[in-house]
Amino acid sequence: MKTQRSILAAALLTALAAGAFAQGPPSVKPEDAGMSSVRLGLLDGLMGEALDRGDFPGAVILVSRNGKTVWKKAYGLSRRVPETAPMGVNMIFDLASVTKPVATATSLMILVEKGRLRLWDKVKDFIPEFVPYIGEGGIPGEDARLWHLLTHTSGLPPYMDPKEAAARHGDPCPTELLAKDIAAIRKESPPGNRFVYSCLNYITLARIIQTVTGRTLAEFADENIFRPLGMSRTFFNPPAELRSLCVPTEVADGRPLQGVVHDPLARLQGGVSGNAGLFSTADDLAIFSRMMLGRGAFGKVRVLSPLGVERMIEIFPKAGNFGRGLGWDLDSDYATVGGDLFGPESYGHSGYTGTSIWIDPETGTAVIFLTNRVHPDDKGDIISMRSKVANVVAASIIVK
Repeated sequence: MKTQRSILAAALLTALAAGAFAQGPPSVKPEDAGMSSVRLGLLDGLMGEALDRGDFPGAVILVSRNGKTVWKKAYGLSRRVPETAPMGVNMIFDLASVTKPVATATSLMILVEKGRLRLWDKVKDFIPEFVPYIGEGGIPGEDARLWHLLTHTSGLPPYMDPKEAAARHGDPCPTELLAKDIAAIRKESPPGNRFVYSCLNYITLARIIQTVTGRTLAEFADENIFRPLGMSRTFFNPPAELRSLCVPTEVADGRPLQGVVHDPLARLQGGVSGNAGLFSTADDLAIFSRMMLGRGAFGKVRVLSPLGVERMIEIFPKAGNFGRGLGWDLDSDYATVGGDLFGPESYGHSGYTGTSIWIDPETGTAVIFLTNRVHPDDKGDIISMRSKVANVVAASIIVK
């Protein structure tokens, strides 16, 4: 039986090996990017307190400004069971709902820019089974549009029972069949009337992307986003040779999920879903944030047009009361990720597993905060810490 020391040594070597392949933005001293290293150093104390409380086993924080990494550090453990192992800065995280803006919404906007579809298109044009809201007297309401799905204002409920879907369609369940089930669900409100954060919206969007392109979301996003940007550690269903570098999430059937998506509906679909399933590293997300801050371009690679990015990261006018952009969150009740100091142009998203990204065009800053808060028993606490991390980073900007 391995000793605790040998286990930790092996895990550390694995984490160091992962670092050999990292290709994130170049690193500079915080002062070279107009930031205070003393103020950023407060992150160490915050993380130490959170780990002592048991808020989460471990974390990776990456802060970039004006295209340069000014802080990249790992804290705590990547796993607690069946044995402990240290966190590494280049380990691969289950991003959970960060999948929504990074993969799904970006893919859809690429199709908008290519003239393949419109935000104003009706959902039923792609999924005929999508029923409208039924009002008083059984009178059908207006049809939901694609922008309703992107802004969580379609009238769909938050989630559905994966076990019931599996009983109907088997496990794994094709996205096509799951999307038809979602389409038939009774809508809770007329489209555009209420904001209800719903994974079902983004599963529906993934099916629409597949219908229009003939490619799965995983294939389309890899071909049009991740590979062009050089995000070599970003994918759905991590390959077997990289599973050991994935940060484990919740224990299921006696073993932690490692390199297998945590979200039950995404897992039901074989790991590829519009609401969750994407895996990535802090460095790769830093590349993605540079593309967004570059108004759709990273180096010589252009993923989106400047106007496409602008439309995604503003509060969508038709859903203005709810503080949502197209895939991104700016000012909804979920926007505490951004803290109290970043301005109204900033935007981001969080993931159930303990991941988040927040981007501020005003200062050229990105905060990537990745934790394994669901490991091993889904009892971690992350919400307030996201705000505190964002506040420390924002307060570290001393030269605008």
